[in-house]
Amino acid sequence: MRKNTAWMLALLLPLAALGIACGGGGGGAPTAEAPAPAPAPSASAPAAPAGGTGSVKGLISYANGDPDTAIKMDADPVCAGLHKEAAMTEKIVGDGAGHLANVFIYVKSGLSGGPWPAPATAATIDQHGCQYHPHVQGVMVGQKIEIVNSDATLHNIHAHPTVNAEFNQGQPFQGMKMEHTFDKPEVMIPFRCDVHPWMASYMAVLDNPFFAVSKADGSYEIPNLPAGTYTLEAWHEELGTQTMQVTVAAGGAADANFDFKPKA
Repeated sequence: MRKNTAWMLALLLPLAALGIACGGGGGGAPTAEAPAPAPAPSASAPAAPAGGTGSVKGLISYANGDPDTAIKMDADPVCAGLHKEAAMTEKIVGDGAGHLANVFIYVKSGLSGGPWPAPATAATIDQHGCQYHPHVQGVMVGQKIEIVNSDATLHNIHAHPTVNAEFNQGQPFQGMKMEHTFDKPEVMIPFRCDVHPWMASYMAVLDNPFFAVSKADGSYEIPNLPAGTYTLEAWHEELGTQTMQVTVAAGGAADANFDFKPKA
């Protein structure tokens, strides 16, 4: 009898765990505000090489103002109830003063040395207010990525890489988390939610920590860059890419400003 009982428990426990992992139904009444999204940590600075380091900093300009558009979330009442004001697509985010946010700037070529270890801290993608936060970010190969559902409704996180492996994971309950890592460099990886088609996010995966995302005022900085000459690339989801060559002197700060134009 004890043998039979032990055998049945061994069979039932994995099935119970599977049921929990695959549970369905988001449910939950709309709330006025969703929990605040977790901040996304940036890559840790590398150790300074013998030749010394400098930095690259600059401004991203865009003369066409902020033509971002509102999202219609009526298809999911939970999502609609999470916003007192209209949520925006974040495709083109300006500050009204001719600057552009959410541009990813990185060293495309010219680096030597390494390898650079991935940060011990995880990057975060937070599904909050039925939008991904942050909209654009960079991580390193092998860095842990924590994906969180902060909303009381069903989301799924669907990565669409071309070099790394694709994945698509449902998160039906508020507070659910999962972890993932990418093992190859790739710029960019789009993320989508198959439940809410307006949700979009972009992640770059690099084998070094020399990258930045422009802030709301268009500013960015890449610190601790070994002295040398590099090709920078600035990427924007709607406006394309631009490249620029820059020379970084030990202890110096090189300027690299990018000016984006509306698509013809």
